[in-house]
Amino acid sequence: MTLNWIEQFQGLASLDASIKSLMTQKSNIISYAKNSVIFGSGKAPDHFLLMLEGTVRVQQLSEAGREIVLYRVHAGQSCVLTTACLLAYEDYAAEGIAETAVKAVALPRAVFDELIAQSDEFRRFVFSAYSRRMTDLFAVIEDIAFQRMDIRLAQKLFELVDEDEQIKSTHQKMAAELGTAREVISRLLQEFQRRNWIAQSRGTIKLLNLNEIKKLAKTAD
Repeated sequence: MTLNWIEQFQGLASLDASIKSLMTQKSNIISYAKNSVIFGSGKAPDHFLLMLEGTVRVQQLSEAGREIVLYRVHAGQSCVLTTACLLAYEDYAAEGIAETAVKAVALPRAVFDELIAQSDEFRRFVFSAYSRRMTDLFAVIEDIAFQRMDIRLAQKLFELVDEDEQIKSTHQKMAAELGTAREVISRLLQEFQRRNWIAQSRGTIKLLNLNEIKKLAKTAD
């Protein structure tokens, strides 16, 4: 391993050479295939994870079996849930799924604890990332609690649409993204289709009137 991966993470480049050396000597680069479960509810983390490549979806499953996507971890980021569990010596309360092939740096818990105790720069990196992600999570909670679902769905459609003005997704996946029931998403998509805003086929949503969807998405602004 080299020091090169450290440069991918804003806030780590300023670490002392001795700290960088410790991190590269004690850590491992690990890989996961697409759709792999990287961590699961009820299991204790034994490494601090830093994403080098790919995307991890962190989601929670309710007692009723409904999924909700909490956030995603992309290259150059750390996982706030892993951080929280390491700091509190708690088990995971959610699961992390590789949405793509993933490569990450795994820093053992003992080294993480040592750096948190001894390095101001490393501690600042960890808590800055933690703070940013917590702000994002509060925004998710606020959206779920207070924003109209049709507006949130329009925003998600506008966010996910590709260059062909299509979205490859099922109603169940859209419901998980928005923290609601599949039946709610199905009903709203049927209404969008009735207005000729979209057309639906199996696993695909075609946007027919992007302007109207965008207008609804901006209603909350």
